[in-house]
Amino acid sequence: MLEIKNLCVETTDTNKKILNQFSLSIKEGEIHAIMGPNGTGKSTLSKVIFRNQDYRILSGSMTLFGKDLIPLKTCEVARLGVFLCMQDPLVIEGVSNSDFLREALYEKTKEHVSLYSFVKDVENATKKLEMDERIIHQSINQGLSGGEKKKSEILQLLLLKPKLIILDELDSGLDVDSLKKVCTVLKEYLKEQKDASVLIITHYSRILDDIHPDYVHKMMDGKIIETGDIHLAHKIEQEGYQVKEQAKE
Repeated sequence: MLEIKNLCVETTDTNKKILNQFSLSIKEGEIHAIMGPNGTGKSTLSKVIFRNQDYRILSGSMTLFGKDLIPLKTCEVARLGVFLCMQDPLVIEGVSNSDFLREALYEKTKEHVSLYSFVKDVENATKKLEMDERIIHQSINQGLSGGEKKKSEILQLLLLKPKLIILDELDSGLDVDSLKKVCTVLKEYLKEQKDASVLIITHYSRILDDIHPDYVHKMMDGKIIETGDIHLAHKIEQEGYQVKEQAKE
């Protein structure tokens, strides 16, 4: 599904290299997690996939379903079936969740969604997430808590039905109960959409205990330096990211 090879990326304003020979391969139906300290390039990776113009690709390749992502615009990447649950979702005043979702569905399918079907889908999704249905008529994320913003993002996911889901610190701002609810809904979605894949960017293993990853990657200095399973995530939480050298006798 997603194939990234030897990707080198720098910021466009300071020319600071963020990703350095970064490689990652995600197949259909797989769940991958990336863990790493602040500033190592985890969130940058999600932005580069979505072709954020604050970053310049110096070398390497990046394809989705065999299609080159590098020349595409953000909207074109989204239309391919990629969804980003952002670390800090934006507030967009004057645009209701309802209007946004109906327009996004049209952009995806190029077909107008019947109001009845849309309302039923929204009702089902908000009930699953235990959300206040009135949020759907409010401006996007306006007046919402951090946890409510994350649930609103998952609501978008349930309606848009993406193929590749990128979760950038989903557990940030969610209490324990809300995190379990969101993870339960995500697992139900993945059972229904068996070919959908997930890339989880996180600092902590608690979300990985609920959404069991096939692979956990340890990222340092802009590239993956170690890959394992959930045990690697627990090891990172216990020992940290830095490799300690054995004391010489």
